[in-house]
Amino acid sequence: MSFREIAITIRAVNRASGEFARIRTDAEVLSARIKTLGSAIAGLGATGTAIGYIAHQFGLLSDEQARVFNSSMMVVSVMGAFMRTSWGVALAQKVYAAACWVATAAQNALNISYATFLALTGVGVAVIIAAAAAMWSFANSMNSATSSVQSFNEAAAELPTRSRSITRAGEEEMYRRGVE
Repeated sequence: MSFREIAITIRAVNRASGEFARIRTDAEVLSARIKTLGSAIAGLGATGTAIGYIAHQFGLLSDEQARVFNSSMMVVSVMGAFMRTSWGVALAQKVYAAACWVATAAQNALNISYATFLALTGVGVAVIIAAAAAMWSFANSMNSATSSVQSFNEAAAELPTRSRSITRAGEEEMYRRGVE
C-alpha cells in the first residue's frame, strides 16, 4: 500500500467518523427515549392496577371485571418494564427501523408516481403539439390543392368553348353506347 493510498484511507475514515458519531448519538437518544417511554408505560400499568383494585373495593367492578382489568394493566406494566431492558430497546429500534423502511418505500412510491405523472404529462403535451402540427400540414395541403383546382378552373374558363368541346375519335360512339 502506498503512502498516497494510506492518506486517502485516513481522510475517508476521518470524514466518516463524524457521521458515525452522529449516528451513535442518535441511537443513544432513541434508546433513552424508549426507556423513558417504557417507564411511563410501566407506571401507567401500575396506576391502572391500583385503580382496578380500588374500584373493586368500592364495588364499581365485579370480581371478574376486576380480574380482567387488573390482568390487562399488569400486561401493560410488563410491556413497559420490557421496554426498559436492552432487548426491549433493541426490539423498539427494529420496529422503528421497519417503520422508517415503510415510510421510505411510501415516499419512493410517491416519487415514482410523481415522475410518471410528469412523464405522461410531457408525452400528452408532445402528442397535442404533434397533432397540431399534423393538422397544420393537412390544412396547408388542402389549401394548396384548393388553390390548384381554382387555378385550373379559371384557366379552363378562359378557354373558348370550341377548344373545350374537342373530342377524341370514337368517344362519341362510346357515350352513345352507354346511353343506349
